[in-house]
Amino acid sequence: MTEKRDYYEVLGVSKNATEDEIKKAYRRLAKQYHPDMNRDNPKAAEEKFKEVSEAYEVLSDPAKREKYDKFGHAGVSSDFGPGGFTWNDFTHHSDIEDIFGSDFFSSFFGRGGFDPFFVRPGRARDYPTKGASLRYDLDITLEQVMNGTEIELDVPHNVKCEKCGGTGAKPGTDPKRCPECGGTGQKRTAQVRGMSQFVTITTCPRCRGKGTWIDTPCDACLGRGTVHKKQKISVRIPAGIEDGTNLRIAGAGEAGERGGPPGDLYVVVHVKPHELFERDGANLLLDVPISMVQASLGDQIEVPTLKGAVKMTIPEGTQHGTIFRLKGLGLPYLSGGKGDQLVRVSVEIPTKLTKEQKRLLREFAGLEPARNEGIVDRIKALKRKLM
Repeated sequence: MTEKRDYYEVLGVSKNATEDEIKKAYRRLAKQYHPDMNRDNPKAAEEKFKEVSEAYEVLSDPAKREKYDKFGHAGVSSDFGPGGFTWNDFTHHSDIEDIFGSDFFSSFFGRGGFDPFFVRPGRARDYPTKGASLRYDLDITLEQVMNGTEIELDVPHNVKCEKCGGTGAKPGTDPKRCPECGGTGQKRTAQVRGMSQFVTITTCPRCRGKGTWIDTPCDACLGRGTVHKKQKISVRIPAGIEDGTNLRIAGAGEAGERGGPPGDLYVVVHVKPHELFERDGANLLLDVPISMVQASLGDQIEVPTLKGAVKMTIPEGTQHGTIFRLKGLGLPYLSGGKGDQLVRVSVEIPTKLTKEQKRLLREFAGLEPARNEGIVDRIKALKRKLM
């Protein structure tokens, strides 16, 4: 049989180390050798972890430490019993946080998580639990974004049963402690590995973790404590809301369990594409076609906005793609004020002309100065320079 190492040596502390120094050494080594931190070689890590834990159990207890200092391993061997070292001293969550730190187990089980190996025996899981949150996808129009609106939704969800008050038991009766798990909501299975005892905890199959059992269920909810129904919920859509915004309606989600509060409803707003306008933040872009004559001579045209049609002047000589700004006719900002409407004109060239129209255009072209005069000569000169 391999001789045990000195406990002080195992923890790497001196024989006159303080309780705080022993605890710090154990915390560091326990994190280093915890099996979950050594997935590549868990067996070797487990042996080290057991050795470190056993040393800490002795040296952290003043009475056991005194025996060990006087008689060595022989002085404390009887304290472990026939099963060797166990986890029984670590049943309180506060003890675990004190030794490992609050973030240690949350790295394996999530924030607020709790290592199932360290659950206090006999503790009933009857604490209130908040209900699940729900998501509702809502499509709205650009006109509703402009003006803001209030929409009534039909939300199907589970709500607390009014007949039994959410207990699930027939009125006049109460849920009883589950006979399968004794009210803990858990099934515990112990397994001894060497000198350590590991406890596996699973949800009780009979009560499904509630810790209670209903002999006479409520006939309205059939013992569930909740009923499924549609509920009308009014949602205010603020003017200028952005596409993809989440609106939280507190308490409009699923009913809580064991008297817990209901969850929340998250309404995800989707702005439908508009047939005329393209949105750019609080600005609106509108494409308007004009004729060659309007672009050349100028004109006053009527353009649509989300607030109704308005007059807009096209000056003489307007070029294709010119953008005109209509101040304050865009969407509202959530913080106040309004964006603009941008009108982009596209000059349409006629594809079918009458003989008279062609004659007039040729006549017009004759009056125009030759724009391409000498251009061929300039291109030839440029080519000679490049060669």
